[in-house]
Amino acid sequence: MAHNATSKPTACLALADGTLFFGTGFGATGQTVAELCFNTAMTGYQEIMTDPSYAGQIVTFTFPHIGNVGVNPEDDETADPVAAGMVVKWDPTEPSNWRSAERLTDWLARRGRIAIGGVDTRRLTRAIRQQGAPHVALAHNPDGNFDIESLIAAARGFAGLEGMDLAKEVTCAQSYRWDEMRWAWPDGYQRQQAPAHKVVALDYGAKRNILRCLASAGCDVTVLPATATAAEVLAHDPDGVFLSNGPGDPAATGEYAVPMIREILDTTDLPVFGICLGHQMLALALGGRTVKMNHGHHGANHPVKDLETGKVEITSMNHGFAVDAQSLPEGVIETHRSLFDGSNCGIRMTDRPVYSVQYHPEASPGPQDSFYLFERFAQAMADKKAHA
Repeated sequence: MAHNATSKPTACLALADGTLFFGTGFGATGQTVAELCFNTAMTGYQEIMTDPSYAGQIVTFTFPHIGNVGVNPEDDETADPVAAGMVVKWDPTEPSNWRSAERLTDWLARRGRIAIGGVDTRRLTRAIRQQGAPHVALAHNPDGNFDIESLIAAARGFAGLEGMDLAKEVTCAQSYRWDEMRWAWPDGYQRQQAPAHKVVALDYGAKRNILRCLASAGCDVTVLPATATAAEVLAHDPDGVFLSNGPGDPAATGEYAVPMIREILDTTDLPVFGICLGHQMLALALGGRTVKMNHGHHGANHPVKDLETGKVEITSMNHGFAVDAQSLPEGVIETHRSLFDGSNCGIRMTDRPVYSVQYHPEASPGPQDSFYLFERFAQAMADKKAHA
C-alpha cells in the first residue's frame, strides 16, 4: 500500500513544541501520548515493540522497511506490545518471510497500538537528536479529522519519564520458573534439561530472550517481581542473582530495588549480573549515579569497547538514562564504554563476581559478540561452588 501524497492524512504526530507530522495511520485507531525516541536497527521491529524497556515511548524507526517480514508468536519479547506506538517512513508492505504468521498492521490493531507511516523520519530523527527526546501525541483517525490544538496540549501535558517508576507496571504479577533456551535451527526453542545453577532473576521488565540466554548457559531460572525483597530472593537459595532490563527512571525504581540489592551484596557473596536497567540499579546500589541522556541509545549497531580486553563488540542498545562513570566509588571500575559518545556501558566490583552491562547481550546483533557475559555468570557460580 503506497503512500499517496494527495490523499487526506489519517494520522497526525504532534510534538510539544507545536511541530506537526501528518501521514497514513495503521494499526489501532485513537490517540496516545509518550516520549518519542528513534531506533536505528534494520531488523527486529517486533522484538522492539514488545520490549518492556519501551514503556512510555513511541519508536521512530530510521530503517524504512518496517513490516516487511510480518510478525510471528515466537519473536515476542513479552506477551503484548509495550511501546506506545510506531513511526515509519513507508507504509508496511505485504510480509515476505516463511516465519510470518500475521501482517504487522493487523497485529498492531489487534494489540491496540497506533502507528503512522509516510513520515519524513530523517527530519524527525534530526529533531530528536538536536532537541532531545520530545513529548508527543500520536492520533490515528480514518476520517482524517484532528483537533490539532488538543493534540499539542496533550503532548505538553505528558509528565515525561524522569521520576517515573515504570518497572512496577511491566513486571510479572507473581513468580514463575523459566527453562526455555535460545532458538536454534532446526528445532526452534528447546528446554533446558540439565541446569547446573539456580538463578533468581528480578523482573524489572525482562525480555524473554534474556531468560532464554540464562537457560542456555545452564541456569534453572526463577523469575521474581521487581518489588521482591532480599529475604524473598534468598528464600530460593540461589547460586546467583540476575537483574533484568526495564523502562523508566532508574532512580525511581531504585527506591525499592536498591535497598534489596544492597542487602544481597552486604549479606551474601553471591555472583550478581545486571543488564540495562539492572546495570543502573547495581550502579546505584554500589554508590554511583544515573543521568537522563539527551536522546538515549536505541539501535542494534552500537560499538562498545571492552576496556579490559580492548575488544570492540557490536551491541544492541535501548536506554534513555546512563550511569555516570565519574560517580563510581572505589572498588568499582568501568569495564565497557560506548564508542559513539563515551558513555558508560559496563561496571564490575574489583574483588568479587558482581558486574553489569548497559547494552543487551541477548539481542545478538554481533551476532554472538556478547554471549560470553552469560557464560561468565555461569562460570562465576561454578567457581563459587568449587570453592565452597
